[in-house]
Amino acid sequence: MSSRTARERPPRRLFARLTVAAGLVPAATAALVLVLGSPLAEPLAEPRTGAAARSGPASTAAAALPAARPVRIGIPGLRVSAPLVDLTLDSTGKLGVPDPAERNLAGWYRDGVTPGSPGNAIVVAHVDTPTGPAAFAGLDTLRPGATVEVRRADRRVAVFRVYAIEEYEKSDFPSTLVYGPTKDAQLRLLTCGGAYDRSAGGYQANVVAFARLASVRAQ
Repeated sequence: MSSRTARERPPRRLFARLTVAAGLVPAATAALVLVLGSPLAEPLAEPRTGAAARSGPASTAAAALPAARPVRIGIPGLRVSAPLVDLTLDSTGKLGVPDPAERNLAGWYRDGVTPGSPGNAIVVAHVDTPTGPAAFAGLDTLRPGATVEVRRADRRVAVFRVYAIEEYEKSDFPSTLVYGPTKDAQLRLLTCGGAYDRSAGGYQANVVAFARLASVRAQ
């Protein structure tokens, strides 16, 4: 993480429902299971420090919105504009993922918080697919202060400001940091990251962007 003195750490509370994993498909044809979290019996952990983690000054929060289905996510700094589909947990507790045949697609955990409402909303997208780079291919290049825009069915746009970007090894994923509930409106963007090792099951890390609601505007 950045050595700046004015920095904000991701929250450390428990998200009781989103428990374990998501399967993502890399550019190679072999299937990949990306572990986005381990069972939440793990102890609370501090974000790691090092070159893979970046954080910025604490951001100012906007007033949260009532629940409304998100329909599209935009990341201006990455030139991303992707429709959002609903994701749920399967019978084994794994979070579904967007269709790997669709490169420009993201999904949100529909049984959790809607982006812009009080709490922590979860959005997942592929880093790549068998046909090339996908919606979150550049997530690891974001910097604190970058904006993320979520268009909602109520014709409002929730604008989030990124305050930390972390990369975690799959074997050391801090579920309580990433999925923990928050009092204000926050957003987590998740995708694959780190080295790709086919023999070990694919990508060996996860990239997580932490963001907070900064403003709201009409569509």
